[in-house]
Amino acid sequence: MTIARGRSVLPFLAACAFAFAAHAADPAKVLRIASPDIDTLDPQQFADDPSFQIIMAIFEPLYEWDYLASPPTLAPLTAAAAPEITDGGKTWTIRMKKGILFTDDPAFGGKPRELTAEDYVYSYKRWMDPNGRRGGQPILTDLLIGARPVVDAAAKSGKFDFDRPIEGLKALDRYTLQLRLSEVNYPSIRDTLSFVPASAREVVEVAGRDVKTRAVGTGPYMLKEWKRGSRLVLEANPHYRPATFPASDDPANAALERSMKGKAIPQIGAIDIAIMDEDLPRLLQFERGGLDVIVLRGDIASRLVTDGKLKPEYAARGYVRLVFPEPFTFKFYFNMKDPVIGGMDKDRVALRRAMAYAVDVDALIRVVYAGQALPASQFVPPGVGGHDPSLPLKALYDPAAANALLDRFGYKARDAEGFRKTPDGKPLTINMTLRSGAIMREVQTLWKKNLEAVGLRTDFHVTPFQDAIKELERGQFQTYFGGFGGSPAGYAVMSQLHSRQPQRVNVTQFKNADYDRAAEEFLRSSTSAEQIAAARKMNEIALTWMPEMPAMFRLESNILQPWVRGYAPPIFTSYYKYLDIDLAQRKAAIAK
Repeated sequence: MTIARGRSVLPFLAACAFAFAAHAADPAKVLRIASPDIDTLDPQQFADDPSFQIIMAIFEPLYEWDYLASPPTLAPLTAAAAPEITDGGKTWTIRMKKGILFTDDPAFGGKPRELTAEDYVYSYKRWMDPNGRRGGQPILTDLLIGARPVVDAAAKSGKFDFDRPIEGLKALDRYTLQLRLSEVNYPSIRDTLSFVPASAREVVEVAGRDVKTRAVGTGPYMLKEWKRGSRLVLEANPHYRPATFPASDDPANAALERSMKGKAIPQIGAIDIAIMDEDLPRLLQFERGGLDVIVLRGDIASRLVTDGKLKPEYAARGYVRLVFPEPFTFKFYFNMKDPVIGGMDKDRVALRRAMAYAVDVDALIRVVYAGQALPASQFVPPGVGGHDPSLPLKALYDPAAANALLDRFGYKARDAEGFRKTPDGKPLTINMTLRSGAIMREVQTLWKKNLEAVGLRTDFHVTPFQDAIKELERGQFQTYFGGFGGSPAGYAVMSQLHSRQPQRVNVTQFKNADYDRAAEEFLRSSTSAEQIAAARKMNEIALTWMPEMPAMFRLESNILQPWVRGYAPPIFTSYYKYLDIDLAQRKAAIAK
């Protein structure tokens, strides 16, 4: 170890000098955006998308999903090149760029701290830690040779031994990481390489419980201020390595690439993030020029549009609208451990299927989301691996079938108010957990109307988003409506019903051997056709037992001020580093 460090001194010092001389972003360029509240900035322990989006501006995985590529492809980030894949897909060797530095922290003792392969070894171990907030990563644990005994020992002792070696997870040298797998699994490894950033072990250990707010990464931005529930401010990393806007062979990106060609990144000196859970306040702030980019969905997004285009008054202001299906599936979740609706007995399956058939998803899309969504007849979203384009975009809505199921399987008796009773004659109430907010109030109204139409009494538990997520992870819900996904691989959505996943992921606690076998087939798939075939099996099984009901794929509208440059739809993760602000145009527009 001492010899290896000695050999790397001269190139490391040269790289550091180059990094410290990197392009400085313009502090006058401040990108102003809005986000729902976040829970943590710990890159291995987040459980929600808003936290993840901020984390990815501060920390860096080995690869990112190419900003301009469609279909998505991996692009080196801290890696020096594409992975070297050998042994029929079971060995992945990644060589890293040299001279990448973490931002300063007292844990480094006042010295520059270089990113090395050991940082990814440590971070992947944290990702698999069964004692962490995420509950570990069972698929990755079984995939990396030698990881299972280490993880099982951590689960038993309550503490992960980060010094214990794992045969399939090694730093071959200071800048080379190697993963050795027990079987081929392209989706899981690609997600790991592109979504799991590097943490510095000494920072995590010194920070202790404060690691949620002590964000020390290698990314283009670093945390300057965080007022919980109010505001986050990121500032450009002054030592970020030289990088430029990505190239593209797609003619559709020609104008965008031309406008940013040769620009060093990041251009923007700070990102001011207002915590706003509601879309309407975001729109009002945007119209006043107080936000540069907003993400809108549903009714609020439709207010800007006529016949699929921006209304003339908005187009005259130079606003730009980009619309695409999100890589998330919005679903109705049914707790399989709940004493009223859970289990695999025929009457419980019939009750869950009846609720699924009772929900008028077309009305949900039309009324609640103002047409800004697509009905889902499958779990995998469009544009994501495993999505079957041959299946119709058709909702399950069939209230006659819902009534027939309830009558047939023991729910025919009703109380004095006309609501159905359980098969053993007890009162029956369906409780739904929802996050607080205007849209969810409308979801509540529709759910109540639809279920009461088939004789089911409803009740609701409404709570802030982060609290709802925690309750789901603990199994403290009966039914829930929300979205999940965000990966180019459809397994991310389908994993919520895979019994190998921890309860944090498999929140319904569904267990089915046939589904598990189909999920394993998906993970072994090397072609799009194989993924679609495996996903089709999982769809059929899930829709039979109904632990979840796929409802819709939301359409996301990104609205930009005319002075924003370099913007492409950030489908899988945030790419703030590629944006720019035309300060002169902003000043002139606001002065009008």
